[in-house]
Amino acid sequence: MRHLLLACLGVALCGPAAAASRFVEDPYPSTYRPLATTPVLIEHATVLTGTGERLDDADVLLQDGRVQAVGRALAAPANVTRIDGHGKWVTPGIIDVHSHLGVYASPGVSAHSDGNEMTAPVTPNVWAEHSIWPQDPGFGTALAGGVTSLQVLPGSANLVGGRGVTLKNVPATTYQAMKFPGAPWGLKMACGENPKRVYGEKGGPATRMGNVAGYRAALIDASEYLRKNAPKKKAPEKRHWWSRGAGDNDSSGDSCGKRDLKLDTLAGAINGDIRVHIHCYRADEMTTMLDLAKEFGFKIAAFHHGVEAYKIADRLAQENVCGALWADWWGFKMEAFDGIQENIALVDRPANGCAIVHSDSEEGIQRLNQEAAKAMAAGRRAGIAIAPERAIRWLTSNPAKALGIEKQTGSLEPGKMADVVVWNGSPFSSYALAEKVYIDGAQV
Repeated sequence: MRHLLLACLGVALCGPAAAASRFVEDPYPSTYRPLATTPVLIEHATVLTGTGERLDDADVLLQDGRVQAVGRALAAPANVTRIDGHGKWVTPGIIDVHSHLGVYASPGVSAHSDGNEMTAPVTPNVWAEHSIWPQDPGFGTALAGGVTSLQVLPGSANLVGGRGVTLKNVPATTYQAMKFPGAPWGLKMACGENPKRVYGEKGGPATRMGNVAGYRAALIDASEYLRKNAPKKKAPEKRHWWSRGAGDNDSSGDSCGKRDLKLDTLAGAINGDIRVHIHCYRADEMTTMLDLAKEFGFKIAAFHHGVEAYKIADRLAQENVCGALWADWWGFKMEAFDGIQENIALVDRPANGCAIVHSDSEEGIQRLNQEAAKAMAAGRRAGIAIAPERAIRWLTSNPAKALGIEKQTGSLEPGKMADVVVWNGSPFSSYALAEKVYIDGAQV
């Protein structure tokens, strides 16, 4: 009986529901709990909602960890804490889609170098969260700059570097207590110079064509893994007098083969459960990766760094792919040589454009608002006027979209998480300071 029970359990675990979810099961689930809050009313401020709207002399009511209302002359409960917003600007919390905080923790010594698993070019089996040191001082300095959520990624040495994780930027002693509830994982991939430089003398890849062959080989394996683990079609009934019934010939259920951590991650990406983020600089390589995604049926959430994204801005918009970009960092290696300061403005320009300002830096994450201001200024010099209410999306709703958390945060809409920053003036001023930062309605 015991063996029969185990056999039946095995069939149940291998059925369609399990096949759809086994690639994204989380044995290290979020234990994040919002801090206790009381209602907060920010009054008479300039509000950038993150949806493209600007409201002057407006109020924002935070209650029960959520944005309760945004508008003028809002009613509030008797126990509300009132914040005088005259001269202040209010925005959603900043979200950084590309950080290595915790995996390259401060101080920057070799003992803290935990972001690149440079033992093989394809390592989707590693998870950045397993390297995160929550006491990295960089989390606190990022919070001082208004960053309320961030994606921590593996580095870019490998063709496939592993899973990234989205965190709420709260003090904690474990990474699980920072994990953004319900946020999908990211998968870090890398194009170009880095993988061929790291592995050129270690058995390859040594060329860009070797890079692409490496992606394809890994994705072929993942596609086969998916096929083998998919529910099988029911075998046709054998209608012979000796047949004991159709049930004896039913081969439904999947193969229940040995679990493979590498292929779990790649299969999750192909299925769309894990979001693909690609370190890529050149326009031709980004185009190749878009075609690779079509070949294997996955979706690219964002190209990161993308100094030549301006050359393919229309295609990125057409395919709903974000560009997570720097304002003016370029020229530090050959593939970064053709960057322009108007990159963000040009990627943002199409109707469906999704430009994001990211850091990839423990210093830059502290002043992402000023990085966005530089991109606005470069666009303005080129004749592309970008209003603050549009530019704030580069730091809030657009990164939320790329991370798959846009229904929870990234804009000041009723019902969303009360992740909010109160600035001493325009966040795009060189004098801007994040005076108050709220995460789920609690000042942190």
